[in-house]
Amino acid sequence: MQIFYTPDIAVNTELPDEEGQHAIRVLRLNEGAEILLTDGKGRFYKAAIAVANAKHCRVDILEQWSPGKLWDFTLHIAVAPTKNMDRMEWFAEKATEIGIDAISCLNCRYSERKEVKPARIEKILVSAMKQSQKATLPVLTGMTDFKTFVSQPFDGRKFIAHCNEGEKPLIKKIYNPGESALVLIGPEGDFSPEEVALALHNGFEPISLGESRLRTETAALVACHTLHVLNQ
Repeated sequence: MQIFYTPDIAVNTELPDEEGQHAIRVLRLNEGAEILLTDGKGRFYKAAIAVANAKHCRVDILEQWSPGKLWDFTLHIAVAPTKNMDRMEWFAEKATEIGIDAISCLNCRYSERKEVKPARIEKILVSAMKQSQKATLPVLTGMTDFKTFVSQPFDGRKFIAHCNEGEKPLIKKIYNPGESALVLIGPEGDFSPEEVALALHNGFEPISLGESRLRTETAALVACHTLHVLNQ
């Protein structure tokens, strides 16, 4: 059954315009048809279409439930967006399918891109959430200055993946299953030495994601997938 994203369904039983148009005009659903909704906050709703016309799609809620997360830790990846936004959007889509709680965009010294359009990435997150049949939408934070970001509190392990010299154990060697994790992934030009030092000063642990030199979006997805595998 196709899932519809209805963030305000608890207080408003009319589907958002885009979702309503898709249900009525594209799928040609009629009154009485049963559909599955999610509010993106961890709940599913079984509903029946009560009003179906060109402008409105209103539903009656039949049942609601919270399926719970498929993983028992918090995963937050902060990444410097790539110059080609298609690559950043690919990461956001695939990470959502695998399972992620939060994605933040970092503005670093060597960042190729200084601005992002969160609304576009948000649409991709919604689509990936529905496609992978999840009920929780990852939290997306727009471009944030690196210095500001690393000084913020996080209840869990904090890691930075960089290519500078120094001891960097594989993440699988130091991470313990069940621990919440925040991972910093730098731009194509990597983090500056000053940024690495600042992160370490703020409690981040240097890590390696393997011997291969990875693109930004690949490194971010490898981090996401590795932590899920370690928690199996």
